[in-house]
Amino acid sequence: MRTTRKNLTFDRPFKLSAVDDMLPAGTYEVETDEEILEGLSFLAYRRVATTIYLPHYRGTLGSVRAIRVDPQELLAVQGGEYIS
Repeated sequence: MRTTRKNLTFDRPFKLSAVDDMLPAGTYEVETDEEILEGLSFLAYRRVATTIYLPHYRGTLGSVRAIRVDPQELLAVQGGEYIS
């Protein structure tokens, strides 16, 4: 298993299907988990999960919510390029 982390910047407020609220513009950490594909003659990975970390506005200062998302949905709402 390997995990990569990237920061994605959203220029305007956006909505994700997994979240009830509209999310404010800003920079968010996104984490992608991938597993190695065994039995191939070359190194390859398959994405198994993509998670965006959202500030927990109603919670304690510094707390975050981890939300599983479809990376294609992130691409659509960001309007930019998402590379995993």
